[in-house]
Amino acid sequence: MFRKTGVAVSAVALVALGCESAPLAPEGDVAPVLAARSPMPKGIITFHGWDTNYEIYTIGADGTGLTRLTSVAADDVLPAVSPDGKRIAFESYRDGNAEIYVMNADGTGLTNLTQHPAGDGRPKWSKDGKFIVFHSNRDGNFEIYRMAADGSGLTRLTNHAANDAAPVISPDGKRIAFESNRAGNGDIWVMNLDGTGLTNLTDHPAFDGAPDWSKDGKRIAFDSNRDGDFDIYLMKANGSGLTNLTNNAVFDGRPNWSADGKMIAFESGRDGLEAVFVMAADGTAVTNVTGGTGLYSAFPSWGR
Repeated sequence: MFRKTGVAVSAVALVALGCESAPLAPEGDVAPVLAARSPMPKGIITFHGWDTNYEIYTIGADGTGLTRLTSVAADDVLPAVSPDGKRIAFESYRDGNAEIYVMNADGTGLTNLTQHPAGDGRPKWSKDGKFIVFHSNRDGNFEIYRMAADGSGLTRLTNHAANDAAPVISPDGKRIAFESNRAGNGDIWVMNLDGTGLTNLTDHPAFDGAPDWSKDGKRIAFDSNRDGDFDIYLMKANGSGLTNLTNNAVFDGRPNWSADGKMIAFESGRDGLEAVFVMAADGTAVTNVTGGTGLYSAFPSWGR
């Protein structure tokens, strides 16, 4: 269910589930890869990148305008851009454990939302920007929680002996997709916003994780190693119509939809250095966005 990205990126979240890991260390420099002509990527992508430690960066979806937003000795990882593009939630180890912080889109206005000695991570916003869902082991194992965008009104949504993690709220605000090993391996589950109506969408002996809803709520992108290595898959919101979008021999994972719903950002090691790529929603027009930066880049969040 949880995979390393090079740090304690979720020591919060490094619960052993026998899953493969992404490359652990940045190596070398890679030139950008030119994509097919249509569609053209637009907007800003936020990601965490490795320089001497993990920090939060932004870059244009066309590969221009790299900007570093955080600068601290500890690791800042797993960013999530609010729907209006004005705020970024992320996981930080600056307090000695994993906490969820929020900041303005320019890196100012830092606030610790969780302030708890356990591990809190993998935040995601509701479409209206009023709520954040995340996973935490504050009650002994990883469960799904919801809080208001200011950190108030904490609610625990799952309660199971297994680990539930990486939640994401559907665009209509009625359902949450997440990864869980409650069936004995990593699967994609959905539930109602109040934690009821649990359904296993993938139910496969391999690992399925990192779900992300399409902007119309009709499809879910996720990563899986069911074909021997991690690739990006697409399925309908009911679990049917499965398609492998990347079908590549190296790690492709952590998909995130563009604001217009036409493209998907993802993390891949296909060019040697782990980088953020974008592609059309059908798997074509693949472009390496961060390859020219020299940064080990991971966990993209595509803003407006």
